[in-house]
Amino acid sequence: MTSSNKEPQKIYLKDYTPPTYRVDDIYLDIKVFNDHATVSSVLNMSREHDGKLVLLGRELELLNISINDKVLTADDYALDDESLTIHNAPDTAKVAIDVKITPQTNTALEGLYQSGTGDELMFVTQCEPEGFRKITFFPDRPDVLTEYTTRVEADKRFPVLLANGNLIEKGDVGDDRHFAVWHDPTKKPSYLFACVVADLAVMSDHYTTIEGREVLLEIYAVPADIDKCHVAMTALKDAMAWDEEHYGRAYDLDRYMIVATGQFNMGAMENKGLNIFNTSCVLSSPKTTTDERSFHVKAVIAHEYFHNWTGNRITCRDWFQLCLKEGFTVFRDQSFSSSHRSPAVQRIDDVGFLKAHQFKEDAGVLAHPVRPDSFVEINNFYTVTVYEKGAEIVRMIATLLGKDKFRQGTDEYFARYDGQAVTIEDFLSAMSVGDGRVLDFLAWYTQAGTPVLTGGFDVAGDSVKLTFSQQTRHVAGFDEPKALPIPIDVAIFHGESGELLAQELLLLTKDSDMFGFDGLDLGGVRPVVSVLRNFSAPVKLEFDYTDEDLVKIVQFENEGFNQWQAVQTLVGRLLFGKSDNVALLTDTLKRIVPTLMHKDPMLTARLFDMPSESELAVAYDKDYNPQAVKATRTALKEQIAHALADHVQVWYDSLPIVPYEDTPDARGVRLLRNVLFNLALTAKLDMTERTERQYTNATCMSEQLGALGAMIEFGLPNADDYTAQFYEEYHDNDLVIDSWFSVQAGADSRDVAFIKALMERADYDWQTPNRVRTTLGGLASKPTQLWTKDGISLYLSAVARLDVINPVLASRSLSALARWYTLSGDDKEMVKAELIALQQKASSKNVLEFLNNMLGDKA
Repeated sequence: MTSSNKEPQKIYLKDYTPPTYRVDDIYLDIKVFNDHATVSSVLNMSREHDGKLVLLGRELELLNISINDKVLTADDYALDDESLTIHNAPDTAKVAIDVKITPQTNTALEGLYQSGTGDELMFVTQCEPEGFRKITFFPDRPDVLTEYTTRVEADKRFPVLLANGNLIEKGDVGDDRHFAVWHDPTKKPSYLFACVVADLAVMSDHYTTIEGREVLLEIYAVPADIDKCHVAMTALKDAMAWDEEHYGRAYDLDRYMIVATGQFNMGAMENKGLNIFNTSCVLSSPKTTTDERSFHVKAVIAHEYFHNWTGNRITCRDWFQLCLKEGFTVFRDQSFSSSHRSPAVQRIDDVGFLKAHQFKEDAGVLAHPVRPDSFVEINNFYTVTVYEKGAEIVRMIATLLGKDKFRQGTDEYFARYDGQAVTIEDFLSAMSVGDGRVLDFLAWYTQAGTPVLTGGFDVAGDSVKLTFSQQTRHVAGFDEPKALPIPIDVAIFHGESGELLAQELLLLTKDSDMFGFDGLDLGGVRPVVSVLRNFSAPVKLEFDYTDEDLVKIVQFENEGFNQWQAVQTLVGRLLFGKSDNVALLTDTLKRIVPTLMHKDPMLTARLFDMPSESELAVAYDKDYNPQAVKATRTALKEQIAHALADHVQVWYDSLPIVPYEDTPDARGVRLLRNVLFNLALTAKLDMTERTERQYTNATCMSEQLGALGAMIEFGLPNADDYTAQFYEEYHDNDLVIDSWFSVQAGADSRDVAFIKALMERADYDWQTPNRVRTTLGGLASKPTQLWTKDGISLYLSAVARLDVINPVLASRSLSALARWYTLSGDDKEMVKAELIALQQKASSKNVLEFLNNMLGDKA
């Protein structure tokens, strides 16, 4: 794609056709040399439908090609930048191809590429979604499943040679080179292929499945990091046991391998039997990893393992069905995480992320259905809508069915479609065996936008009548929205005693409906009605609560999530001028925190959550003024902090630093300490000594980084000295230094010029996505700095640079700017001009598709 072509070709779901040829098996021989690699492949292919034999390939130098041992000449095929079309191909064809590639210069981090330098140099692959075509010519699509045998050869300075499946042979090639041959007996699509050439240490363990299979577990990392793999290994074994218990799914190979690499566009990749992980998602130790990231490691380990069945054994027919594997697997990893911590806090985390990111996507020009109906570059649809909203749809189905019927449905799904490439319709068909209403949830996959659920209740004697209505905005380019099936979990409590009088799962299937509850023995007291419990549907709720209703939900609810949601609703009212009763909120916190903080410290910490400036921006469709939003948010935060000033220091001091433990309560205490810290400093209390003491006496990174972040954010004395000290202590640990970059870039006290200086440092590596995300993410989190001439210029200059070296990272970075058109006046025109300027010089279809969608009729 060149800048002269601004209309990249769209691919449509409606145009899907099955593959012309199947690939019965493939033999790959990959040889890595100092400045290039060669790949020889033998594909045994059989015709299934009329049409040409087309193999997909990109950035490949074709050396040789033959069919059924006959060497082809240039007249026998057509070759372009994206494909190789063989003329007059026979129905049964053994296709042998030799190509040359240069992984050493592959900065896009797709296909086979070089990661790291010096002692950490390695060669790894990333083939999802379309990276395999950068390794060799192949029908690179998810509905072509085949059996792989892979030979890997390299210099002996790379002692680790890995590929999918089981090791069947290894040996020397002369004095300086060696090889290994791997065979994967399970048919898989090309996007699940992986190989690794490296010098790595390995941590090994074993797991015996419920079927009696003895599985070798191996985690590979550079020697300096191998001691940080214990958390990941424990999480892997926990995930294997959890999947057996909850879904009856056992692992199916003799070996399960994970490789950690520092340069990786994704968090991790579920390649069959050989997962490639970003180091940030596999390495963990108390001294170098915050509690949040350590728990994230466990969740990602589980997520990629769970893909073995929901993604690998059963895969997608086409990339439009991406949510089939990702939504289901995110739901599974969220459920796993829930069983390893407070379920309420896990749900708060999941919903908080959904509201801050997916609702924002749904509210802007990048809104799309969970299953899109067209795309230019599939990499652009690895979105929060596909992942997180996709997970919420599966959760709604699980809620509707209940535990037993949901398990019945998943058992049917695995039994019916194992070894196949399927669609959302296939998934829903299997899940509907216990309840036909599941089929109606297809509309959730095909309709864009977040439904707004409005409601209220009336009381007559001992009866309560609830009314609900739903409405979804019409997203341009899609059909008019229709009513969706919305599960609404409702509980009714006595208004004085808090006794639970009724609880029921309602299903709203129309634009509006009424539901009655009779014989509740209300005693003439207004009941407390708690709706959408545990966030039973991904909707925006506008319920006719009074402020006092919300406080009583906090007091009476036995669902921790709904306690948090009630506080969040009250905070939202205060922020948007729908209430001025700050004292009601702070008095409630004063009343419940002293007890709750010792019972569930993490839930207590989350009750102090306040929507970020970026999340608040979603409420504005026009005339968005970042400075005004920030001023309102800051004023409320200061009001709350000053109202609690006499308590937060006492609460903080009642939670002393103790020896490190990795338990839910210990993690909760550390989080609560940092939250209280922030509140005390917001209230302008003198916390300097306590901050420095927490930094100095920290037993783990959560305590140390929490203190450092507070010093930087609030400009405490010696903040610069401690920042320099932190860097000196951890300068040789890339992931910790990522945190050092991030905590500074995200601090209000650091301006655009400071972030620009960070990006000009010698240790700022543009080819390492983790490092780039630290500064761009920090700037994006501060709308008052982002939406300025200097801010947007810096951000887009970074995107332009990434467009050349890593288009995937470049386009995903643009999503933070999707709602530019809501800005007011001159700011809007300034940003539009900058976006158009980038559009004129962008070269990748990744970035062009994003910009074309972002600008659209807004330009």
